[in-house]
Amino acid sequence: MPSDETLAERVREALPPAADLGERKMFGGPAFLLGGHMFCGGVHDELTVRLGQDGAAEALRHPGVRPMDFTGRPMKST
Repeated sequence: MPSDETLAERVREALPPAADLGERKMFGGPAFLLGGHMFCGGVHDELTVRLGQDGAAEALRHPGVRPMDFTGRPMKST
């Protein structure tokens, strides 16, 4: 099983059931959506999570955390 599928399976197991929860492939890996908006996903063995501006600022203080960047332009933390 590719590492992104292993990561996706771990995310699936951790998420509670929700009617408006979706999943599709984005940026070359699985993405999880709530109400049509991506909130987390994975590329290879890296988990990506949208945290909002305050959550991102706090998370970036931890080792191994970096801004989400798939194209050379980091995504905004909004």
